[in-house]
Amino acid sequence: MEEKNYKVFVAAIALVLSILRVQSVEEVKKLPSCNFKAIYNFGDSNSDTGSGFAAFYPAGPPCGETYFHRPSGRGSDGRLIIDFIAEHLGLPYLSGYLDSIGTNFRHGANFATGGATIRPQNEAYSSTGVSPFSLDIQVVQFDQFKARSSYFYNQAAKWRRNLPRPEDFSSALYVFDIGMNDIAAGFRKMNDTERRESIPDIVDQLAKAVQHLYEGGARTFWIHNTGPYGCLAITLRYHLDPSEVDKQGCVKVQNDMAIEFNRQLKKKVIKLRTELANASVTYVDIYSAKYQMIGNAKQEGFVDAKGICCGFHEDDIHVYCGHKENLNGTEIYAGSCKDPSKYISWDGVHYSEAANHWVATRILNGSFNDPPLPITHACRASF
Repeated sequence: MEEKNYKVFVAAIALVLSILRVQSVEEVKKLPSCNFKAIYNFGDSNSDTGSGFAAFYPAGPPCGETYFHRPSGRGSDGRLIIDFIAEHLGLPYLSGYLDSIGTNFRHGANFATGGATIRPQNEAYSSTGVSPFSLDIQVVQFDQFKARSSYFYNQAAKWRRNLPRPEDFSSALYVFDIGMNDIAAGFRKMNDTERRESIPDIVDQLAKAVQHLYEGGARTFWIHNTGPYGCLAITLRYHLDPSEVDKQGCVKVQNDMAIEFNRQLKKKVIKLRTELANASVTYVDIYSAKYQMIGNAKQEGFVDAKGICCGFHEDDIHVYCGHKENLNGTEIYAGSCKDPSKYISWDGVHYSEAANHWVATRILNGSFNDPPLPITHACRASF
C-alpha cells in the first residue's frame, strides 16, 4: 500500500474508532449512576480539608470567610474542588485524617496535606513547606485507617456512627490530586535535565499507590493531572521578560514541565487500565480546565488572572494572606479583597472558591475527562 493511501486508511480507522467510543460513552451515561457511599482523597493543599493545619500551623482569618465564615482547614476563602465533588455525589465534606476535632469518617476520609509530594523530598517543613506526609505515607495512613476502622466497626454498635462501613471501601471513589509540589521541588533543587529525568519515577510512584489500593479492593479511581504551575498568580506578579512567558503571560518553562508530567501521567493511566482488569480509572485534565479559565478570566467574570484577593503584593514586597508585617514603620495587615468571587487566585498560590467551583463544574460533567464521563459514572470508566 502506498504511503499516502496508508495514511488515509489509518485516519479512517481512527475516525471509526472515535465514533464507536463516543457511542459507547453515550451508552454508559444511560446506565444507572454509581451511587458512591464514600470518598477517599490523597493530595496536597489543593484538596486538603484540615490535615495540614491540624498537623502544623493553623490558618487564621480571613481563610474560610466566604462559605464557612471561619477558618476551615482549607487554603481558600471557601470550598475546594474536593468539596464540590462531595456535594455533587450527595456526600458530606471529607474530614481530614489528621484532624482530631469534629471528625466523621462515615463517608470517607481525606489524607491530603498541604505541601505534600508524590515522591518524598527529605526536607524540613519549617524551611521549605514540604509536608512529610508524601503520597506513600498517605497510603500507609489509609491502610491503617481501613484496618482499625473495620476492626472497631465490627466490635460493637457504639463505634459505628462515625466509622465507614467495611463493605463501602471497595465501592468508594478514590481521588488523587497531587503532583504540583513535585514540580516545584524540581525547580528548587534540579536543573532542566534532572527535572525531566525525575518525571518517570514520580509518575511510577503514583501508579504504585493506585496498584496498592487496587490490591486492597479499591476499584474506582479519579486521577487529576497537575495544574498550570507557571500560571500561579504570585509568579505572575514578578517582573518577567516577554521571552519567558506564553500567550497567557504564564511562565513557559514551568508550564512545559507540568505539560510533560501530565503527558506521562496520562500514558501511565492508560497502561493501568490494561493492568488492573477490574478497575475504572478516569484521567481528569485539571490543567486544561484551569488554563482555559485563566485565559478567559474577564469573559468568565473574573479580574485579571494576576489578581490576588488575599495578601499584600506590591513593588516586589510580599505579605501573605492573614499575616502582618512592619514596612517602614507602618504595620500592614494582608487582608482579603472586597469580593473574592471576582478573583481566580485567593492568596497567590491557591484558588478561590469561585475558581474552584468553575473548574469543578466542568470536570464533574466529564468535559475534561478521559473517558469523557461524568463523575457519577466514574465506576464505569473501564472501556
